[in-house]
Amino acid sequence: MKIAFDVQLFLKGDKTGIAWCADNLIKEISKNTNNSYQLNYFETKRSREKLFLLDKYRTSGCIDNRCRYFNDVLYKLLWNIIPIRYSGFFGKKADITQFFNYSVPPGVNGKKVTIIYDMAYKSIPETVRKKTRIWLELTVKKSCKRADRIITISEFSKSEIIRYLKIPEEKIVVMPMGVDTDLFHSEYKNDQILSVKEKYEIKGDYFLYLGTLEPRKNIERIIEAYSNFIERNKTIEIPCLVLAGKKGWMYDSIFEKVKQLHIEDKVIFTGYVSESEAPILMSGAKCFIFPSLYEGFGMPVIEAMSCGTPVITSNTTSLNEISGEAALKVNPLDSSEITKAIEKFMFEEDTLNEYRLKGFDHVGKYTWREAASILTKVYEELL
Repeated sequence: MKIAFDVQLFLKGDKTGIAWCADNLIKEISKNTNNSYQLNYFETKRSREKLFLLDKYRTSGCIDNRCRYFNDVLYKLLWNIIPIRYSGFFGKKADITQFFNYSVPPGVNGKKVTIIYDMAYKSIPETVRKKTRIWLELTVKKSCKRADRIITISEFSKSEIIRYLKIPEEKIVVMPMGVDTDLFHSEYKNDQILSVKEKYEIKGDYFLYLGTLEPRKNIERIIEAYSNFIERNKTIEIPCLVLAGKKGWMYDSIFEKVKQLHIEDKVIFTGYVSESEAPILMSGAKCFIFPSLYEGFGMPVIEAMSCGTPVITSNTTSLNEISGEAALKVNPLDSSEITKAIEKFMFEEDTLNEYRLKGFDHVGKYTWREAASILTKVYEELL
């Protein structure tokens, strides 16, 4: 079986959720030496400096299959208007072509599989960039028709795809994501944690949010809840709140909220955190706070559990499904509930330890090996 991976997303910039998923799936799937693998991408002047990011896949046997005479951005703009064939750029030899980012272009040879992570652009469109929303509206439904199988990452997301796109249930396969336990574990040494804390000027204990700074992550309510926590507990030493992650969009109000509540001295914005620093930052946190308004999966939740860090998350969307009984769950629209959950972990050591152990036990069922096994079975069934 010859499998082609469309890896253009790795050449875009900092690695966030979708790229993390693609990275781990390619690494696991390509361990099977009975198949051959190729990496499809447009090589442009802009992307050339990032080609080294593909080296780890080359060492596991993946072969470059690049196109140097066309531009990926232009192709994305054109394919919804003019059905330019993908096979014209990348050939017709692959049995399966795997796309990782919602889309399937026209004219792909062989069987086509794509991953749809969530339906936020339909369910809560106000939290999605206009440019992204328009592209998804133009692309996703057509892509679902072109795809031979649609992969999604939770039962919740499957139900959303069926609800909004009217896709037959049998065309959709649920593949829960996994945790890279080589990175996300609880064995980091104190000096490693201290080094990362010093880099970001974090002193003492801290509560952590890690993710993109954008509306649907509900960061303003985290800030409100933290401010309430300070007001209710003036006689103790208050851990700082670390908001880690790169700026997404509509983030100005997040910084403004901190100023309005006069807690600038207690809130730390780190900016983008590298994949090597993220698990260390998680490991050192008092607790991980992730009351997102909408998630297709919520990978940071299980990553924090894998690091031995107790989790506060939402009782809605996929987060309720994915976290099981291993997290303190709150109504994400009620900042007072978030405050009470923070206090529970702050003042009840037994509860803190209980959820730390629950998290360790729960996260064991989320592995990239299992995810890759589900995906490989899909490929085999299609051929």
